[in-house]
Amino acid sequence: MRAFLKGLLAVVLGFIAGSAVNMGLILLGARMVPAPPGMDTTTTEGLTAAMPLLGPVHFVFPFLAHGLGTLAGAFVATWVVGRKGWIPAAVIGLLFLAGGVASCFMLPAPRWFEVLDVLVAYLPFAWLGYMLARRHEVSR
Repeated sequence: MRAFLKGLLAVVLGFIAGSAVNMGLILLGARMVPAPPGMDTTTTEGLTAAMPLLGPVHFVFPFLAHGLGTLAGAFVATWVVGRKGWIPAAVIGLLFLAGGVASCFMLPAPRWFEVLDVLVAYLPFAWLGYMLARRHEVSR
């Protein structure tokens, strides 16, 4: 029971950390690569209307946010549970992947971005976060 609770805590803390990194990068991206003038990207409706006007450069920060948010979440989850626990990192990857897939249905992003995002930004970055946390644990 203690291992389960530790794993649950690891997932919750990893999800919070990953979400914070994700949101921070989304906000930074909006400042660094602003949407076309007159577009309101603060609402789902505004973002949907702006999507056809966005170029590839507008998708760099969302991809980084998804990938690095997942990496940070998996890193924190692995760090909390210990180096042998890969399941919390996998759960983080799956949770963020589910969010990415849901986003594909909610926002009409270009197909190339959706495919790249779903295939590369979640499970591979969760694995990388797990591996980095394991390496960090060894060096402590």
